[in-house]
Amino acid sequence: MRFRQVHLDFHTSEAITPIGHRFDKKQFQEMLRLGHVDSITVFSKCHHGWAYHPSEANEIHPGLSFDLLAAQIEAAHEIGVKTPVYLSAGLDEKLARRHPEWLIRDENDTTGWVKGFMEPGYHQFCMNSPYLGILLAQIREVVSRYDADGVFLDIVGVRKCYCHNCIESARREGMDPRDEQAMRRLWESTYANYTARVKETVDSVKPGLPIFHNGGHIRRGRRDLAMMNTHLELESLPTGGWGYDHFPLSARYAQTLGVDFLGMTGKFHTSWGEFGGYKHPNALRYEAALSIANGAKCSIGDQLHPDGYMDKATYALIGAAYSEVESKEAWCANAANVADVALLSIEAVGVHEKARAGQSTGVSDAGAVRMLLEGKILFDVIDKEHDFNAYKVLIMPDYAAVDAHLQGKLEQYLQQGGKLLATGWSGLDPAGEKFAVDLGVRYLGVNPYKPDYFRPGFALKSLKEASFIFYAQGQKVELAGGTELGRREDPYFNRDAFTFCSHQHTPSSGNDGGPGMVESGSGIYIAWNVFEDYEKKGSLILKETVLYALDRLLPGKTLQTGLPAQGVVTLQEQKGLNRLVNHLLYASPVRRGDGVEVIEDIIPLYNVQVSIRTDRPVKQVYLAPQMTPLPFSNNDGMVAYTVPELECHQMVVMDYE
Repeated sequence: MRFRQVHLDFHTSEAITPIGHRFDKKQFQEMLRLGHVDSITVFSKCHHGWAYHPSEANEIHPGLSFDLLAAQIEAAHEIGVKTPVYLSAGLDEKLARRHPEWLIRDENDTTGWVKGFMEPGYHQFCMNSPYLGILLAQIREVVSRYDADGVFLDIVGVRKCYCHNCIESARREGMDPRDEQAMRRLWESTYANYTARVKETVDSVKPGLPIFHNGGHIRRGRRDLAMMNTHLELESLPTGGWGYDHFPLSARYAQTLGVDFLGMTGKFHTSWGEFGGYKHPNALRYEAALSIANGAKCSIGDQLHPDGYMDKATYALIGAAYSEVESKEAWCANAANVADVALLSIEAVGVHEKARAGQSTGVSDAGAVRMLLEGKILFDVIDKEHDFNAYKVLIMPDYAAVDAHLQGKLEQYLQQGGKLLATGWSGLDPAGEKFAVDLGVRYLGVNPYKPDYFRPGFALKSLKEASFIFYAQGQKVELAGGTELGRREDPYFNRDAFTFCSHQHTPSSGNDGGPGMVESGSGIYIAWNVFEDYEKKGSLILKETVLYALDRLLPGKTLQTGLPAQGVVTLQEQKGLNRLVNHLLYASPVRRGDGVEVIEDIIPLYNVQVSIRTDRPVKQVYLAPQMTPLPFSNNDGMVAYTVPELECHQMVVMDYE
């Protein structure tokens, strides 16, 4: 897989004509060179449903007078640039208006993405309809006629659908369409059949051609869905609603799966389909660096103007980022992440039935990742299938229900010397009645007070001794062999119409509400949903509490650094080349407008200290790609060095014997 990719959209209305008339082979090539692009995903079919080449399986766009797809592939290949080919699989607005009976419907017979045909927008197709046969013919035509380097299929996934085809299929198989769990089996089967038929179609023409099905998110814990692709493309546009925390969470899971993957951002100020929108070059530099620091290749989204002329401002912007990536590739290929800690994803494990109401999918995972990044903890995000024994500490965030299978794995992990950090509901059995593993506490039930207070029994780094508000739901426990590290304090009462005090919540009464944080031989238990709380509120006490716990559980952390909270640090190992690569990044996104996270100025940092604990016999340390030797010390397996300047992204390489 190439490192410097562009994903080129071309969703062009039939109301625009002519199209592609300004396409010029030489200019197309010049822009790819300007952008330092080595792979560009070009388009066979767009969301409007039109083909951008002569077609028997589809219809060529009425405003197009030549084979644009062939021209783009020829131009790219001539200069050594690969060309995966894009087809809009889930959307085809031309066909939607001809065959609305093939569209996905909800229980009320409403279509999506838009509810009807009097709103601008697209309508999504059900793959349990005759549409699938048409799509497969379009795919076969493209891979048969064109020198495609891969196939990218968009807007697909396991979709909830109550169209007449799905209802008929369910009843034919003896299922009650009113039973959502039964219907879910049908929807899963529909998607599996679609991906299998696509693979069969592609392999019948070009066996082994890369295929990716894009649904906008790689579901943690669904390896079966991930492996329906030959590689992964993690769509994550920070300014498009994903934010800057999303990609590290996705990447730290994807890299554990052992498949090639890339991070897909965009050149846009906001998101897809934005003409005339450009993010600051520093933002794109940072986003590309964040990809390679997390073991990924890079993809940057663009959208071609209807006239077919490549935008010079866009490719100058992309080139500013990709020229740096090009110089760094040698230290990023075939790398494995080094991690002390594993975050057992809530999305992968599942949420307690008693806790489902009001719980947002991914909130606890996101809060935990933000803490780990800010705390400079080396981590992976894993599912239940992963090897727990590869990590010193396993984090179970807020809602992780422990079924019999997970209980067995956790007990084996603890017997091997592993430690747990469990919070809130995590650690309880699926019924939510008792702890499935010994955390040094006995479960008494959901704490009746919310919010309430935490009084640590230890010294905090940044805060003085106090009774701290914890906003999230807590669980009431009592000691059962563990040692209390901090206690809960009850408020006078919960806030309601007849008992309220001041503007927000009632102050602490000082009354002891039982243990709030407990250490045992298994690890540490914190009795609140602290990760969910941090994602929503960002209170410093939450992070300081968790990092204190991790310091106790990780006395020999692999990496320590003075990099500020907004910095990101990873450690990758290229075992085949006998080297460790320490990535350091620093930028400070700010929120503007209606919540868009923007990176503009990047402030350099100086004399950043780093220590790496390793049993590798390190023989030299240097900055890459500058190849500047870096003075270092190596005392009892602790390699220490100082990075003289960090501007956006810096790699430090440790070659070992």
